[in-house]
Amino acid sequence: MADKGGMDKAKGKAKEVAGKVTGDRKQEVEGKGEQARGEAKKMRGKVEERARKTGGSMTEGPKDPM
Repeated sequence: MADKGGMDKAKGKAKEVAGKVTGDRKQEVEGKGEQARGEAKKMRGKVEERARKTGGSMTEGPKDPM
């Protein structure tokens, strides 16, 4: 996940446009889905980065306050 979703977003946009041009609604919707997946990866990357900066981890559970 090195590109943090950018490749998924680009591929999705290309697929969406191709679907619009050819009238293939299924391809258009798949493209929008890939764009959403790319955006989700991007957001996850931001959350992971913040967790690293604050010393937390995405896999650790909440700290026991006692």
